[in-house]
Amino acid sequence: MLAWVISLCNKLKIALIRRKYSATGGAELYLQRLLRALVEGGHVVHLYTESWQVKPEGVTVHPIAVRGSRADLPLKFAEAVGLELEGQTFDCVFSLERTVRQDVYRAGDGLHRIWLQQRREFSPWWKKPFLSRGAFHRNMLALESRTFDPANTGRVIVNSEMVKREIIANFKFPEDRIHLVRNGVDTDRFQHRLRTETRARFGVKEGEFLLLFVGSGWERKGLGYLIAALRKLSRAKVKLLVVGKGKKPCCAPQNVIFAGTLSGIENAYAAADLFTFLPIYEPSANVCIEALAAGLPVVTSAQNGAAEVIKEGVNGSVIGRADDLDSIVKAIRFWQGRPNCRPVNTAFDLSLERNVSETLAVLELAAREKRE
Repeated sequence: MLAWVISLCNKLKIALIRRKYSATGGAELYLQRLLRALVEGGHVVHLYTESWQVKPEGVTVHPIAVRGSRADLPLKFAEAVGLELEGQTFDCVFSLERTVRQDVYRAGDGLHRIWLQQRREFSPWWKKPFLSRGAFHRNMLALESRTFDPANTGRVIVNSEMVKREIIANFKFPEDRIHLVRNGVDTDRFQHRLRTETRARFGVKEGEFLLLFVGSGWERKGLGYLIAALRKLSRAKVKLLVVGKGKKPCCAPQNVIFAGTLSGIENAYAAADLFTFLPIYEPSANVCIEALAAGLPVVTSAQNGAAEVIKEGVNGSVIGRADDLDSIVKAIRFWQGRPNCRPVNTAFDLSLERNVSETLAVLELAAREKRE
C-alpha cells in the first residue's frame, strides 16, 4: 500500500539528513519508515549521518565525521554536512536536524528555546538559576535561528499546530511555508496482540488496572508526576508499567514495574488499560499515536502536541499542566471506571501511509520550486 501511494508521485533524488540513525527513538523510527517507503516508491535516496547502527537497504549512506565537545557537535555537524552537499545536485534536501541550509526542515524536535522555557517553568526554584546555561544551549539557540531563517530553509514540516504557533511567535518564518504533517504509525502492528500473556509476564493480575508509560528522558516526559499521582491511587488496584531507559526514582511505589527497553512493544500496549504520558514539552509524542492505534485511551498533557488528536472522554483526556496531580488522578479514575471502553475510536487518520503521502507532497512542492 505504501509503495503504491508513493508510486503515484514523480521520482525524486532526495538527500536526507539525520545525525544519528539508530533503531530506537521516535524520530529514528519515523526516518526508518520514511526511507523504506521512499525506496519502495523508486526514489533515489541518500542519507547524510554521523553514525548508524544498520545501513538502510537501498539507501546510499554518506558518513559525516565530526569531532568536538557536546556543546560543539551539533553546530559542527550542521556545517560539515553543508560543506558535503556543496556541488551535489538533489531535487530536494530534507533535514531532520537543525542545519544551515535545506529545502525542507522537519521540526520534529520542536523548538529548543521553548523546551528551555518549559524546563524552567516546571523545575523546582533551587534548580532554576542553573538551567539553560552553557555553550551547548547557546550553540543550539544560534543554530535554531539559522535554521528558521527563510533564506536558509525553503519549507518547514511540523507535527502539531502547537509547534507551528511557536515558530510563528519566535521567528519571522512565513506561515504559508509551514506544513502540518501529523505523525503516523503502522496501525496493523498495534492491533490484536498478546494481552493475556504480557500481563502475566509482568505479574498483572485479573482485575488490576494497568497504566502504561513508554519513553526515555523521564524528566521531560513527566514520569515523576505520574508516579506522584500513582501514590494517591495506592489502594485502587492500579499498576504502572514503565518501558524505556532512565534513572529509577529512589522511592518508587511497589506497584510500578520498570521493564527497561522492550522488544515487541506492541504487546505492552495490548496489555495496558490506559496510556499515560505527561511531558513538560513534547512536539508530538509518537508513542501516543501508537497507543491510539492500539485502541488505548490516552491521558496526556497540553504541553504535548499529540493532545490535539485527543477528544475529551472519547479517546483520552488532556491535563492542562503536566504537574497537576489532582487532574491526573481524576483522569485515571475516569478511565478506570470505563472498563469496556476499549478499543477507543480516533477520528484522525493515524496511518503511516497518510503521513508519508503528506510528507512527500511537501518534498515534491519544494522540488518544483527548486526547478523553477
